[in-house]
Amino acid sequence: MSDIIDALAGGRITATALTSAYLARIAAYDRGGPMLNSVRALNPDALAIAGKLDGTKPSAGRPLAGVPILVKDNIATSDKQPTTAGSLALEGARARREATVVKLLRKAGAVILGKANLTEFSNMLAIDMPSGYSSLGGQVKNPFVPDLVDDRGIPIVDPGGSSSGSAVAVAAGLCAASIGTETSGSLLHPASRNGLVTVKPTVGLISRAGIVPIAHSQDTAGPMTRSVRDAALLLNVLAAKDPRDPATERQHRAADYTADLGRDAMKGARIGVPSDLADRLNDCYYGKLSPDGARLMARVIEVLEHLGAVIVRANMPTRGWLAGPGTGMAVLNRNPLSKNKGNPTGAPIVFLYELKYGLNLYLKDWATHTDVKTMTDIIAFNAANAKEALRFGQDLFLAADLTKGNLSEREYKSARAMDLLAARTRGMDAYMNRHKLDAVLFPGAMGAAIAAKAGYPSVMVPCGLVSGVDGKDTPDYPLGVTFAGRAWSEHKLLRLAYAYEQASNMRKAPPGLPALEAV
Repeated sequence: MSDIIDALAGGRITATALTSAYLARIAAYDRGGPMLNSVRALNPDALAIAGKLDGTKPSAGRPLAGVPILVKDNIATSDKQPTTAGSLALEGARARREATVVKLLRKAGAVILGKANLTEFSNMLAIDMPSGYSSLGGQVKNPFVPDLVDDRGIPIVDPGGSSSGSAVAVAAGLCAASIGTETSGSLLHPASRNGLVTVKPTVGLISRAGIVPIAHSQDTAGPMTRSVRDAALLLNVLAAKDPRDPATERQHRAADYTADLGRDAMKGARIGVPSDLADRLNDCYYGKLSPDGARLMARVIEVLEHLGAVIVRANMPTRGWLAGPGTGMAVLNRNPLSKNKGNPTGAPIVFLYELKYGLNLYLKDWATHTDVKTMTDIIAFNAANAKEALRFGQDLFLAADLTKGNLSEREYKSARAMDLLAARTRGMDAYMNRHKLDAVLFPGAMGAAIAAKAGYPSVMVPCGLVSGVDGKDTPDYPLGVTFAGRAWSEHKLLRLAYAYEQASNMRKAPPGLPALEAV
């Protein structure tokens, strides 16, 4: 994205030419060629918007002037684009007003190119729904391994989810950058699988107003980019207080997330590696890595040490609490294509209870051009259109709909308190305090849950390529590494990630996809 901003600022390309080039590339690779299916719908006004920006160059006041950006299709826009969360039940549904993140992007001059595909309802509809699948949008493909599927037609190397399309589109060069969302892993997982940088911010750094929710305790939006500096640029635009989202009232943000990015940031930094070879049974994050993954993480640690980091190896002592007493409930798996059909599956209590509460509020306050007004309505629509809408069932929605929908239940309050106790007080806080850490280093998205439940930030950066899934041979695909830390430590984490990124230079483009010729 930085090179695109430079080209726009230098007059080497116009916003219209750039937008046209991306639209042509989407036609060639998303709708044709490997048919990545990462873009659910294009903004019919994209070229008109770009045309109005042709005379405006990126500046301090409008840093994204003319930059085409995709947003995940659970983020409301008040234009001609529907906001569907990938659901057939919400096909054609629009929003009364813009999500705050979209308003901020437009204010900064961005061209909203369209809506990115996603795992339906951010992967909270059905047990074992494949990453990147939705009843409305179909299946997103990983651009590194687009053609390898199992006997059910499900990708063997998935694109990561739930922000699947947001990640694939950036990796494949179909937009300058994108915005995804995460409740637990939905930014980190697709960023890892597609060789991207992402920031899963502290809950409250970026407004969630106008985003179809899962769980307000953990939901957040975040940027997906090809470099750490680009992620920092977008964070500068997106991090703002918003009266529509009370979580932003306690926000603490850096004045400039791009400031002081340099290789010297790692010198003297204490980086926790939650892996203790003397306690292998509790080595939950590193102990089950594939040989390729273990090799890459060993190389990452070598680079960090070379940069001057102090590596502290010690297991996270309470990792097992994250799915422990009072935080999960059993849901019967009726997914007709699941290999675990007929067995009870654990689901987070907080997600199920907050899902009904938040989704009903969104449908009431934001959704227009739809007869769907409640979660119960969606369930009924899906049941009436089961052949098209319920390929993988809707067991999680059925379980969530049994809650009162007002968050008054004791089990919900207890589960949320236990999540905070385990992930924050006895988890990240205890671990970082005991070892005086600046950040915790996790392979891929393996640390997503503990940081997400705590509401703490994570920054991911590519660290190389691996191969193989569940014992099956595959072509190479990316793996990322996560730097996680305390609340509001995004700037520190970005600086650490930048130092590693510059020293390692491990981001790779998908094979067979030429670079965008317009820049």
